[in-house]
Amino acid sequence: MRTSTKCWIGMAVALTLVQTLASASLSRGLALTAISDSVIAFMLIVILIAFAKNAVPAHGRLRVFWIMQAIGWSITLINQLLWTLYDVFLRKPVPTLFAADVLLFLPGVLMLGGFLLRPHIEQSRRSARLGMLDFLLLILWWIYFYVYLVSCWQYISPNEDLYNRNYDRLYMMQIVVVVSVLCLLIRQSTGQWRRFYALYIGTVLINYIWFVLANRAIEHSTYFSGSWYDPPSTAAFVLFVVVAMFGRKLRLTRESTENENRGSWMTTLAILAVLSLPVIVLAAVLERGVPLEIMHFRVLITAVAMFAMAALVFMKQHLLHRELKRANQVLEESSTTDPLTGIRNRRFFAATIQRDVGECVRAYAEASDIAERDLIFYLIDLDNFKRVNDLHGHDAGDRVLIEASRRIGSAIRNSDLLVRWGGEEFLVVSRGTDRHKAEILAERVLNAFREKPFAVGAADQLQLTCSIGWAAFPWLEEDVDAVGFEVVLKYADRGLYRAKKAGKDQAIHMTPSREVVDPGRGNEDFEDSQNESEILPAGHIIENRM
Repeated sequence: MRTSTKCWIGMAVALTLVQTLASASLSRGLALTAISDSVIAFMLIVILIAFAKNAVPAHGRLRVFWIMQAIGWSITLINQLLWTLYDVFLRKPVPTLFAADVLLFLPGVLMLGGFLLRPHIEQSRRSARLGMLDFLLLILWWIYFYVYLVSCWQYISPNEDLYNRNYDRLYMMQIVVVVSVLCLLIRQSTGQWRRFYALYIGTVLINYIWFVLANRAIEHSTYFSGSWYDPPSTAAFVLFVVVAMFGRKLRLTRESTENENRGSWMTTLAILAVLSLPVIVLAAVLERGVPLEIMHFRVLITAVAMFAMAALVFMKQHLLHRELKRANQVLEESSTTDPLTGIRNRRFFAATIQRDVGECVRAYAEASDIAERDLIFYLIDLDNFKRVNDLHGHDAGDRVLIEASRRIGSAIRNSDLLVRWGGEEFLVVSRGTDRHKAEILAERVLNAFREKPFAVGAADQLQLTCSIGWAAFPWLEEDVDAVGFEVVLKYADRGLYRAKKAGKDQAIHMTPSREVVDPGRGNEDFEDSQNESEILPAGHIIENRM
């Protein structure tokens, strides 16, 4: 046990001894009341500081948990100071229907709220956002219940017996819920956290026993400050100091998928809380013997609570809708992206090509600038790629493909589309360009491969080249609809085949024949009547009849 821990526990024990000596040696009177109230106040300050110090090094929901506990003890301290004001300075009993009684109820709400956050788990951002709304909804429901059962008999139609009875029942229900939640957390946690929750359960139950005993004494007018009810109650407070000291070594654990699924119990509680409101308001209307003003008050606050909870539910649904939309976007992105190179795949091409073709056709119909209306298909294939896999392994081949996609991407425009067409083959769709300058892009891609070797290992490098075949859409500038883009793509593939056959490391451009072609002829006859233009490594242009 660290020295600081011993000091904190020592102070709490010393205050308990002072309380015990005062109760044993002093008779009922102002001195005993002052000492007893002061000891309890100092004990609460010790507990408050012990919990607040735990929040300083913590982060995430663990810090929120300690802060909520500290705020709860601050409220308890304020209530104690109010009691001291009446006992010592005003020298009159605390009113039976005391407005500050709510200050004894709120710390339990904050304690429960802290546990509902599941402070032992470092939750994902998504779980944190959605869980916080469930948390706020449950806290709102719990406060609503206090106003519904207790406050109405305190302010609307004052009734001391019903006030005390409902307050005690609700306080007992609060303890039952806190213990139940702690038991659930014990099942979900391990190690130090499990021992921490178990220690907290014992501390809560011991303090509740003395609360019940002291409360009964107050109702029977046998309790006074400094009586023998106080030393055991003060000693029970020492256990909270022990809990705070034990909690200093707690650390967050990463949330797993299983833990995230288990967290749905709080969502279930939130749903049940919302569904309980219509039942509660129906019970308020049907309950016999209740003053009319109480019934009206309960219906009103239930309506207000339903509106507030509906707002929280709406916010949660909005977040869920955004999460679903984002998840669909991620799913769509992954389904249209090549997992190895990170560029687009054939599925994306199939989903977007009609739009690109449509824009091209409209540009021709509107007689747009000839430099910005063509659609060029470039099919690019790595030369001798099989040798890379055979000699250096598939991992080296994957690195080459990634680097190849990077080099191609650096050689084309941002508006162009780069697609992994299959294996070591890539497709570039150049949008809004000029077919008469299309060879510039092909030359840039060829040079991007020639400029430096590819790294295939830690120290191994390999000089690789590529072959390119390309064709422009529309195939016939004077008849845009004569040939579909699918056929143009086949021409680009034929150009690639001819580039490979001609010796590789070059690009071949497929162009229509200058002869007049009958549009009614089939695609096979039409394809056989084409010309090809070949860009050789030296840059010469050769035109041959097919």
